[in-house]
Amino acid sequence: MADVWAVFNELDDEAQARLATVLETRGATGQQRAMRRAFLESVAFPPAARVLEVGCGTGVLTRVLAGWRGVGEVVGVDLAPALVARARQLAAGLSNVRFEEGDARALRLDDDSFDVVVFDSTLSHVSGPERALDEAFRVMRADGWLAVFDGDYATATVALGPDDPLQTCVDAMMKASVTDRHVVRRLVSLALGAGFRSPVLRSHGLAETEPADYMLTVVDRGADLLGSTGSAGPDLVEALKHEARQRVAGGRFFGHIAYGSLAARKP
Repeated sequence: MADVWAVFNELDDEAQARLATVLETRGATGQQRAMRRAFLESVAFPPAARVLEVGCGTGVLTRVLAGWRGVGEVVGVDLAPALVARARQLAAGLSNVRFEEGDARALRLDDDSFDVVVFDSTLSHVSGPERALDEAFRVMRADGWLAVFDGDYATATVALGPDDPLQTCVDAMMKASVTDRHVVRRLVSLALGAGFRSPVLRSHGLAETEPADYMLTVVDRGADLLGSTGSAGPDLVEALKHEARQRVAGGRFFGHIAYGSLAARKP
């Protein structure tokens, strides 16, 4: 099954709207915000920095970057017109932000024109992340910063033990939502291969018990996928969702995803 984000433009309006809401839900959780703040702290933004976010989605991080110290202008690029339109709506009051449609692997932007290039949960969805990093290198000024944040989605779990039925939901969702679940483990070699120097990889982690706002969306989407492929009937789909919520209410829910971030420089 294809990565849903890679084929986003082929989805119907309802599915696109639902996924846009997932992006905003994830970005609103305290742990997600804290991880991204820690990630951005590793970058020394120069005064009045011109920043590019590649794969900006609805602009969750773009809006944070707009107010980050040292940042003068932020350009967000995404392949999906619907997400770009939503990002523009949500950032309407920000004068130093603009959004464009574009492919991470073939940016329609000038050489040597940005001080910082950011990928937030993007490279795991790109077929050919090497090309995306080559493009980041091209559009970046000398001594600029590459900043990457992504999930090590092979670690995604809600299992309380072996053969936990809820883990089936998570596995189904990850299979349908991520192109490369292991890309974080290759970030250093990918950055070096694109010409960046001094890459530093850091680890982060998301753990949810109660509330479990983001991980419940993972379970729900996975259960729906099991239903749409005929792997589970309607009653089982609803039972899986109900079980997740019962665990949250009873203090028995556990959800975890490991994340990694990388900061590197262009010579």
